[in-house]
Amino acid sequence: MNRPDPDNGCAQPVTLFQISKEQLMRKLLKYGIALSFGAAFASAAHADVTVAVVGPMTGPYAAYGEQMKTGADQWAADINKAGGLLGQKVVVDARDDGCDPEKAVTVAGELATEKVAIVIGHFCSGASIPASRVYATENIVQISPASTNPKFTDERPGVGVMRVAGRDDQQGQIAGEFLAWRFRDQNVAVIDDGSAYGKGLADETRRFMNEAGKTEVLSATFENGQTDFSELVSKLKTANADAVYVGGYFPEAALIVKAMRVQGMKTVLVSGDTFAADAYWDAAGDAAEGTLFTFSPDPRRGPDASSVVAEFKAGGVDPEGYVLFAYGALQAWAQAVDNADTVEFGPVVDALQKGTFRSVLGDFHFDDKGDVNLPSFVIYEWKDGSYDYYVASR
Repeated sequence: MNRPDPDNGCAQPVTLFQISKEQLMRKLLKYGIALSFGAAFASAAHADVTVAVVGPMTGPYAAYGEQMKTGADQWAADINKAGGLLGQKVVVDARDDGCDPEKAVTVAGELATEKVAIVIGHFCSGASIPASRVYATENIVQISPASTNPKFTDERPGVGVMRVAGRDDQQGQIAGEFLAWRFRDQNVAVIDDGSAYGKGLADETRRFMNEAGKTEVLSATFENGQTDFSELVSKLKTANADAVYVGGYFPEAALIVKAMRVQGMKTVLVSGDTFAADAYWDAAGDAAEGTLFTFSPDPRRGPDASSVVAEFKAGGVDPEGYVLFAYGALQAWAQAVDNADTVEFGPVVDALQKGTFRSVLGDFHFDDKGDVNLPSFVIYEWKDGSYDYYVASR
């Protein structure tokens, strides 16, 4: 939400119900708007509260953006059914960043000129990190339901930048120590897509695996959008890799695991939280059988989510992956808004920093860096077209 100084000459949109009567007088006079205070505030009283959801809505990673939007849409429907937020209707504005850093900054700049109360996003860390600088400058709350790179909060540019997802140093520890144990007598390779998320997660996983006494037989990098993995898979085959850890997203990993099966390899593919999507199985088919990955404890199974999950399923939706994380992020923000009795940035951020929030993710609070205190990561396994908690067989 853009709140320019009333005298700085920037004729940009402002949310009228967030400013004082004196500030409004100056703005109305400056912009030549012939309205009475009563008319202005009557109009403001009926203004919508706009919630932006930003992520990959198109392209190969669109499944993630759809998960986030699904969660936000259901939250908005639920809160509007209950009377709205501070008596106002909530609307969801979904924007596409394609997981591209430059596009993410462009979208953030567009939202800064509009009546946006909060941004739920972005999905990819490589998009969230540069966009967060725009939101911090413009005093817009940003809560990511998915970005896990530690730099997102370790180097956050402002107090309004937060996340309800875990961190890759937490995820990497679980994955690295698991690899060192599960494949202790076998060969492990580590590859990544070079992105902020993929490389960051692979580096953390490798570090903890090495500290646990396991050294990889091969490290390699591929590119986002790459479609031919025959050369990389040949290297994995030559290295006799029994397991390959992939730091990246499911579209490329699906091609990698299929290429391994074509070459007769039984290598186990292991990866991170972005594999909590049915789209991975849709892309890889039976080749995905046995894939292992880390993700937060499934919020669908928590008692705090039961009624909302039932509501989703009644509508034919399985709230997989990041659906409930988007929903839970908005629950926390709405409670902070209620506590502050305004959607204005300062009071809401203060309430977010001080509060404990009831959500579909369980009760949680944010620490002084904007990280959440929810449980860390567990291991999942893909079997017969769905994923579930991994059960050790050795």
